[in-house]
Parts: sequence; structure tokens; C-alpha cells
Amino acid sequence: MIETGTKAPAFSLPDQNGVMRTLEEYKGKKVILYFYPKDNTPGCTKQACSFGELYPQFQEKGAVVLGVSKDSVASHKRFEEKYGLPFTLLSDTELTCIKAYDVWQEKMNYGKVSMGVVRTTYLIDEDGVIVKAFGKVKAEENPAQMLEQL
Repeated sequence: MIETGTKAPAFSLPDQNGVMRTLEEYKGKKVILYFYPKDNTPGCTKQACSFGELYPQFQEKGAVVLGVSKDSVASHKRFEEKYGLPFTLLSDTELTCIKAYDVWQEKMNYGKVSMGVVRTTYLIDEDGVIVKAFGKVKAEENPAQMLEQL
């Protein structure tokens, strides 16, 4: 996990509509950047839907929510449409952003060790500096936890 007080690594990734997005374009806003393992899985769906429900409150506090996984643009589009998600999902199939934010790690699943995305959320301030970092977050609790941090 990246230390707080560190400049957030820049990225350029396609969103669920195939539009390239960069961290730079959100300068002047707080950014909730959350990394999750996979679209349409139980924990990831709960987390995304909770962020969606609280999204108006994030907007009121001047924050944007960006979800990142290694799923494809098409997968993100289906995920967004299925659950009516009001925020941006970024596709990182090359793992560039995922690795830059140090969330590609060894995971233990049913006794097997494999590499994967560790559910992690960063709060980035208006100047692009990481002010909070939460690793191994609980999917359901994370959105409310992040709202409290704003």
C-alpha cells in the first residue's frame, strides 16, 4: 500500500464507455479511488452498489468515486448497466495502475496462493496527494467509511 502524504501515481485508463480517463482531470476534487477484484461477484457488487447509493453524498462533499479492476471495458459496462452505477469504472487489463498503487498481491483463497487485487481504497485530495489509505477493506462497510473521511 502507498504511504499517505505521497503524490498519487498518475494513470490513464479507459472507463466503462471506452473514454480515456486520467487522475489529472480530477484535480481540484477529492477522489475516492477504490480497487476491487472482479465485476459481478458478491463482495464487489455490494461495495459498488453501496458507493452508488451514497454517491449523491460524495458529490455534495466535492468527491468523485472511481472503481478500478482488471476487468474489460465491456465487463464494466455490463456491471454499470446491471446495477445502475452512477460513477466511473476504470479498466486496467494491463495491471499498470493496479501495480502502481501496490494492490496486486499474493492472496490465499481456499488454501491456494495466487496473485490478485487486494480490495483497497485511497482518498486523494484536490492536489493529487494520498491523504488516506485503507487496505483489505470490508466491501459493505467501505463506502460509508470513506464518506466519514471526507
